[in-house]
Amino acid sequence: MTASATWHCRTPLAVTWRRYTPFAAASLQGLLQYRSTFVINAVTATTAVGLQVFLWRAVYAGRTGGLPGGYDLPELTTYVLLAQMLALLQASRVDEEVAGEVQRGDIAVSLLRPVSYPLARFAAGLPVSLVNAGTVAVPVVLLYALLLPLSAPSWAGGLLFALSAGLSLVIGFGVNLLVGLAGFVTTNIWGVRIVKDSVVAFFAGQVVPLGLMPGPLATVAHLLPFQALVDGPLRLLLGHYRGPAEAAGILAGQAGWAVGLTALAALAWRGAVRRVEVLGG
Repeated sequence: MTASATWHCRTPLAVTWRRYTPFAAASLQGLLQYRSTFVINAVTATTAVGLQVFLWRAVYAGRTGGLPGGYDLPELTTYVLLAQMLALLQASRVDEEVAGEVQRGDIAVSLLRPVSYPLARFAAGLPVSLVNAGTVAVPVVLLYALLLPLSAPSWAGGLLFALSAGLSLVIGFGVNLLVGLAGFVTTNIWGVRIVKDSVVAFFAGQVVPLGLMPGPLATVAHLLPFQALVDGPLRLLLGHYRGPAEAAGILAGQAGWAVGLTALAALAWRGAVRRVEVLGG
């Protein structure tokens, strides 16, 4: 191996990647052991999407002209369909697994590992999102593309959506990790998760597209980080923005929320670790 190759392998990024790869590999192996889960997820997602899509199409069936929010029916169908798929990608079970480790006491073992626990959880959750995308989201979107007229995005819209969806994964991870860390202060986060899922689904645009919300409610939604999970990426995909400056603003807002929630999760984790040390004597 040449000196340049040796230096390249020892860069901080390469070392960090190798350190967290086992967590991603273990998570992927766990998923492959329960392959029937893919079928169940696909059937569940197809049914849930069908209920949402056909409900909205029934509401606006026969309406002439544009729909509220500047959407036409194919765009609205595409929005509702992909909103459910984005929510599926962000369902990495991080909150459930973190709280479970705390409740079982396994968190003590995680504290002994010479790695960052939040980064290890992110590495373990990433395969879940990617597998959901490949085995559930893509087939479901293709199925509904055969059944219903959808809005075909431009190349620019597709690229912006891919970048925005990546940022939404980081934001979703930050929200879920914060909920999971609530397990340090309560014995059961089931209620917290239910409230979180409901609030996020509504204000992200998963239940009702933000463009169809009344003005004051839409304003509140745009002030929260949850709109960056669904509405932001879909606005970029469908071209519902005014010029490159607004598109850049959507991405900048997502990046800001991603950094802010990551920093907040890191602070919450440090506080949680100190709490474990105090409780453990």
